[in-house]
Amino acid sequence: MNRKKAFLLNSFSGLLRQLISLICGFVMTKLILDFYGSSMNGLVSSITQFLGFISFLEMGIGPVIQSNLYRPLAEKKDVDISKIIKSSETFFKRIVYIFMVYIGILCVLFPILINSEFAPFFTASLVLIISLSSLAQYYFGMTYQLLLNADQKGYVQSTLQWVTLVVNTVLCIVLMNLGASIHIVRLITATVYVFRPLFLNVYVKKHYNIDKNVNYNDDPIKQKWNGFAQHLAAVVVDNTDIAVLTIMSSLQNVSVYVIYFNVVYGITQIIMTVVSGLEAMWGNMLAKKEWSIVRDSFSLMEWGIHTIVTIIFAASALLITPFVLIYTSGIEDANYNQPLFGVILVFAFAMQCIRVPYFRLIKAAGHYKQTQNGAFISMVLNILISIIIVKKFGLVGVAIGTYVALFFHTCYLVVYLSHHLLKRNILFFIKHLIIDIMVLVISFLLCNLHLGVSKNYVSWVIMATKITSLVVAISTVANLVFYREFINRIIIILKKRITG
Repeated sequence: MNRKKAFLLNSFSGLLRQLISLICGFVMTKLILDFYGSSMNGLVSSITQFLGFISFLEMGIGPVIQSNLYRPLAEKKDVDISKIIKSSETFFKRIVYIFMVYIGILCVLFPILINSEFAPFFTASLVLIISLSSLAQYYFGMTYQLLLNADQKGYVQSTLQWVTLVVNTVLCIVLMNLGASIHIVRLITATVYVFRPLFLNVYVKKHYNIDKNVNYNDDPIKQKWNGFAQHLAAVVVDNTDIAVLTIMSSLQNVSVYVIYFNVVYGITQIIMTVVSGLEAMWGNMLAKKEWSIVRDSFSLMEWGIHTIVTIIFAASALLITPFVLIYTSGIEDANYNQPLFGVILVFAFAMQCIRVPYFRLIKAAGHYKQTQNGAFISMVLNILISIIIVKKFGLVGVAIGTYVALFFHTCYLVVYLSHHLLKRNILFFIKHLIIDIMVLVISFLLCNLHLGVSKNYVSWVIMATKITSLVVAISTVANLVFYREFINRIIIILKKRITG
């Protein structure tokens, strides 16, 4: 399978997984709200986020392992692949042992940290149950997941993930309607997800010649710790908001945050998945020193991502609060009407999506150490801003912290790429950003005329269709004026595909 076909297959399978994940996530969250309430939804979300901090122990080695696999996979060197796999498995199994200690500490401290009506044993036992699937992932599946990603076979795990998601959702719906406790429901979830890494083991053993007895003197994973800064920053950005709200606010606010976050995160992951094959594709090109192809494909992808992100997130900023109000109708134990928070959170994740091509190219090139300062600064910005202003601004405060951190990191990566990899003027990015803002402002001014109160999903869909169509029209005009050359290239590519 060539690179383009692998990229398209990975993108399609990943997109299908994210769409199913988005639907299942909304179904599960709504069921938890209906059956157990906002506080329980906040508790489960907080536990999940605190467990997410354990990924800090990866030290950013995951992307480094993946980038080290590109060359031996391209050159079909089974011995070198086996050495990297063996070293990786040893590392991740050590993480599992530390994770067990962390879970024990969390079981003791988490009930003390939160301000809730739940008994300590109730909370601690829930922490233990939710942690099971993460344990299995690190012990059995993480290395093989990286191998498949590096070999442009992400479609294997994408398929496995959406199948287990559907099975889990169906089982949870049945259990909740039978009156099962949250502990039983989450235990079933953990059990279903354990099958993912087990299946990956079977698949890799069947399709790769991995020698588990291979010996090596020097660590085969080059620049092993150079991804630490980027990884640490990513862990902080992904987990800080809920952690700060859990400790300094309330579980009700956590629940509100999670509902808005799920909407924006779902959209973000769909975009991330569509371009999930970029890193492996560019990694393969760089391994073969195809720099002209890299620059050409990067320019096209950069324009495409800016255009798509601007359209989707401009519409999302206008539509998110009306959607959440319909989604949470009938739930009165928390205030879900938070339009300003919704808009800022949407902008923050729009910036995360805009960052994608720049970050993926840097990861594909293995330039982790060179860009670690920017990662550290963005992490500190996120923590400090969130903590300082959360008391006064609440949900809006943590959203501002996330936005500032992601905006800074994006700009930092752009400057680095311009000087060290792409060798081009930074004005290319500034032009993209100005046009993004222009489309956004015009969209807000014109689309506000069509905004109204939606009483049900049908009226919301009608409103969303009008607003999205208007945003698409505005973006199309802007691109015809400023980026006609990219549109012509897309037309040529489509004509070639159609004519074969």
